[in-house]
Amino acid sequence: MGVMKIFYSATSPYVRKCLVAAHELGLRERIELVPSAPHPVNRDQTVVARNPLGKIPTLITDDGAILYDSRVVCEYLNELGRGQLLPVAGPARFLVLVEQSLADGMLDAAVLVRYETAARPEQLRWRQWIDGQTEKVSSGLAEIERRATGFKERIDIGTISIGCSLGYLDLRMESLGWRGKYPAAAAWFEEFGARDSMLATRPPR
Repeated sequence: MGVMKIFYSATSPYVRKCLVAAHELGLRERIELVPSAPHPVNRDQTVVARNPLGKIPTLITDDGAILYDSRVVCEYLNELGRGQLLPVAGPARFLVLVEQSLADGMLDAAVLVRYETAARPEQLRWRQWIDGQTEKVSSGLAEIERRATGFKERIDIGTISIGCSLGYLDLRMESLGWRGKYPAAAAWFEEFGARDSMLATRPPR
């Protein structure tokens, strides 16, 4: 069995999703972390050489195939590890795929807020844009709150994606105070976030 490589940043929630999946599938030791510096303007050319979008995660498999984005990487890892993170077919499959889309959509909005406040020059920042993206995050949280009691002990791409999105809110949007507003989601995340896979991939503050 060969070694795979993944271009990563320690604070990327999309990379974290892949690494959590790898932990849960028993594949983490087969993945080498390759540090990268993705940026919406100053793109990391080392990543661009493998992925024209210049985004992470970008995975290089042990036979040299290049895979992106996180959804593709997680599906590959699940197949490689003969896992159950994605049901093969039927309503259960579409349930977890929708939850993954919900979590990724929240992350997309949260990352745009991060870029607007940390990467864009202050005189060019657009307050209404920040508010609009933040509202998407809040709407997503309300939906997670509605679904949270049904998560129970599930470990799949839906719950992993949601767990990583909530972890990113703790890291980058702490001012939202989401835990106090969405108690069912917070209670679920308290347990899910204590899993070995989540602790091992927790981003530095």
